[in-house]
Amino acid sequence: MTPVRKGVSANSLSRAPAIKSKSGKDRQSQGPRPGTPRYVLRLYVAGISPSSSAAIQAITAICEDHLKDRYDLEVVDIYRQPTLTRGEQIIAVPALIKKLPLPLRRLIGNMADTQRVLVGLDLKTGK
Repeated sequence: MTPVRKGVSANSLSRAPAIKSKSGKDRQSQGPRPGTPRYVLRLYVAGISPSSSAAIQAITAICEDHLKDRYDLEVVDIYRQPTLTRGEQIIAVPALIKKLPLPLRRLIGNMADTQRVLVGLDLKTGK
């Protein structure tokens, strides 16, 4: 599992550094603001491909725009860590899993549709 930081590309999946906010402080040490849930997300991708890169960029942008300083995003390359896909029953990629806050949600396919992703993350209603 690889933590993702803003602006990461699929080429840097191997060992990205800890997630940093614009202030340069580790997000893990800041914690969520009182009364706002912290989102724990895991994005499954297939190697270094254009669709993987696009999914990483799209999800990172959505998180920065809508979940500023209150999300943890892990990127899992299914080729490097295939055992993690079995536990999550991943059958297609890219796949985004929202682990927290509950309920658990799964999104599969094109992550560039911001409205669909926001609805899937329970950040916006489908209406």
